[in-house]
Amino acid sequence: MARKTFALSAEELEQFARDGYIGPFDLYTEEEMESNLRQLRPKLLKTKTSIYSEGQTESGNTNLAASYDRHLDVDFLAEHVTRPEIVDRVSSILGPDTLCWRTELFPKYPGDEGTDWHQADNFSSVDGSKHPHIVWPEDAEFGGTITAWTAFTEASVANGCLQFIPGTHTSMNYDESKIMEYNPDIINQVEKDGVKRGLFGYDYRQLQKDPDWTPDESKAVSQVMRQGQFILFWSTLMHASHPHSGETDQMRLGFASRYLPTQVRVYPYSDELQEFGARASLEKYGCVMTSGEDRYGHNRFVDSTVNGFRFPVH
Repeated sequence: MARKTFALSAEELEQFARDGYIGPFDLYTEEEMESNLRQLRPKLLKTKTSIYSEGQTESGNTNLAASYDRHLDVDFLAEHVTRPEIVDRVSSILGPDTLCWRTELFPKYPGDEGTDWHQADNFSSVDGSKHPHIVWPEDAEFGGTITAWTAFTEASVANGCLQFIPGTHTSMNYDESKIMEYNPDIINQVEKDGVKRGLFGYDYRQLQKDPDWTPDESKAVSQVMRQGQFILFWSTLMHASHPHSGETDQMRLGFASRYLPTQVRVYPYSDELQEFGARASLEKYGCVMTSGEDRYGHNRFVDSTVNGFRFPVH
């Protein structure tokens, strides 16, 4: 018997093309996600199995090892990025042959600043080498990546849920080739119009094409999500997040998995990551096939986690 498909309908595809995002969708019940999270937390704290763990120092790549691409060493996250509820919807947008190229954990603790407005096309903005991380074919209709952002905890306005400005994914307000300086001393220290906003030690305004331009926050939409839901959006969509007000002592945790069609080249010019004052070798890195097949041979793939869990391909 054929399994259920979660592909987007024609109306949903039209909405996604217009707004640049769609959802939230149910993936886990709150009870399921809370149970998964209890088992997940100790694994996330153990970064020795992370593919970026080698050579960690106090000022080294510890943050990359803890937050980046943990789907390659934590089996629950490996299964998560290949869930048909996500992959079917992604492939209905990108086509039948898709891959997951990156995942990131986004914790927000009580009192943490909001994430400032930003867009990402080739993800070179925070890379110290300024090498693009993803390169679409020159004749491609799109750019950027589709992000599936899952609420591993409740995401509310009070604890720092996402914000989007609908329809802004079709043109970039930032030049990712510009230099943006990393300064950890500004984390949680900068206010913009009375709201604490930053970008993990960067000031994304340094990349603005027009230094006098400001986002039209009157059109912003707050994406409140219950624990266990996910939302899809183009990385080129103007997005941000609210600060964590501290009204609760619970952290907000989001997990972003990022998807591309297989014709896009991943890390074509890089053999290491240089981000957030850290460096990490890409020697153990590989993309994960999530649907269809690779007809191009551009990219390196891994078919299982470091623990031997094999990635399902839909």
